[in-house]
Formats: sequence, C-alpha cells, structure tokens
Amino acid sequence: MSAAESGPHARLAAQRVKGYRAPAHERGAHWLGQMVIFVGICAILLPIFWIALTAFKTPRDVYSLSSPLLFTPTLDNLRTVFEHPWNLGGKIFNSFAVALGTVGMAIPMATLAAYAFSRFDFRYKQGLFLAVIASQFIPAAVVVLPYFLMFKEAGLLDTRTALVLVNMSIVLPYAVWMMKGFIDAVPLEIEESAMVDGASRARVIAEIVLPAALPGIITAAVFSFTLTWNEFLFALIISKQDALTLPIGLIGFRTERGDLWELMAAGGILITAPMFIISLLVQKQFVRSLTAGSVR
Repeated sequence: MSAAESGPHARLAAQRVKGYRAPAHERGAHWLGQMVIFVGICAILLPIFWIALTAFKTPRDVYSLSSPLLFTPTLDNLRTVFEHPWNLGGKIFNSFAVALGTVGMAIPMATLAAYAFSRFDFRYKQGLFLAVIASQFIPAAVVVLPYFLMFKEAGLLDTRTALVLVNMSIVLPYAVWMMKGFIDAVPLEIEESAMVDGASRARVIAEIVLPAALPGIITAAVFSFTLTWNEFLFALIISKQDALTLPIGLIGFRTERGDLWELMAAGGILITAPMFIISLLVQKQFVRSLTAGSVR
C-alpha cells in the first residue's frame, strides 16, 4: 500500500464503510476532546445558570445549602431593584443612552477613518494607524484622572455626555482597526469602475463600500455597545448621581448587613439580558463577519 493509500484520505474513506470502528487511540482522543469541550461549556454556563437561579430566590434560600436547586421562585427581587433606594430603572436608561450614543457617534467616524486608512496614501499613514492601535493598550487608570479634571473644568461631570465622550476614546480605535480589515477586502477595481462611470466618492462609499463591509460594521457596533455597556471605571469616577450606569448600580447592593446576593443577581440578569438579545439578533451577521475574515 502506498503512502497516499494509507494517509488521512484512506482513513476518511474507511470511516464511511458501514461497521467501521476507529482504532482505540483515535476513539480515546475523540472522547477526550469532547470532554474538554463539555467542561469548558460548563465552566462558562454554570455561573450564568447560578446567577439566574439566585435572582429568583429569597434571602433565606440564597444562603441555604440543603437544597440549592429546590426552592419556591419569587419575582420580588426583580421588583425590588426598581424601587427606592436602588432605582435601577434610571441607571438602565443611562446605560442605554450612553451605549447608543457612543455607538451612534463612534461607528460613522470609525467607518470614515478606516476608509481613509484603507484607500488613501498620506504622510505618516503607518505611524498614525499604529498610534490608533497603540492607544488601546493604555490602561484606563492612567487616563481617568486627566479626563476627570477636563470634564470638571468643562462642567460635564456626572453627565451622560461626558460618559459618551470618554467611551468613544475606548471603542473608536478598536472599531477603526476592525473595519479597516473589512474595507481592505472590498476590491478597489469596483470603486474605480464606479467613479469612471461618474459616481462621486460619497456615492461609492454609500452604495458599494458600506454594503460590502456591513458584517464588519455590525460586528464592530456590537462589540462597541458591549464595551460601553459593561464599562465600570470611568462611570465610577466621572458619574456621581445623575449619570450612574447599571454596572455602578450593582455596587449599591453591598450594604451594612452584607452583600445582597439575590438583588445583585437580579441586577446581573438585567445587565446580561440586552447582550443576549443583541447576540441573537445579529448572530448571522457576526458569523458572516468571521467567515469573511477567514478568507480575506
């Protein structure tokens, strides 16, 4: 038997034969791989499952070790977090306003910047793009004090506007870097052909580039929304009362009698639910973006 006949193609052909039984070492490796995947999935889902259970428990059931899975569910926690003094309703509104405002401003700016980096040649192009990428590696703790002083002088402390501006500095470099890759994948010949036929640069971007790069734009928008929705440090320092977001609201559940785990879990559900819904709505576009990135 030649090397080609005994190679991987021959093994795959043999596996299609009815009654074929793989060698013991192959079956062991396959079983081990499945176990690793199963353990990984459990490690990811178990905390989410436990938070979901805790959100519907009474304080007594939270600390009960006799029957952690058997309890009478209650909706009191989900009602309590919207009442005084927790008032998570206003914090949820602030989180949505800041996240949507950040995405609404950052994505158009990032798209135009990514197009410029992808299509135009200008002085210091590589240096500027590297500076954009390098800005992502600056620790937030380093820049939070300058932002605080700047917004204090401008009278923007404890405002949603300040949080939108500071979050744009976080998501904008990431969005530019991501969308440049997708715009690079759009054939330049198509744009040149359209411009020869009389189309303006703005029309080429709107009718050719944006539809072709739409999966990447949607992916960048989802990640930008997620980063803004979960941002903690800047919201903690810059907001005091009126602009508090949902992650900051969870701190309030640490009281003099200890951590109110049932209320914290209810707030955790409110934080994760929008991310889960958005992921279901855009999963097709997200898969398309991953596929496009793999063949670029």
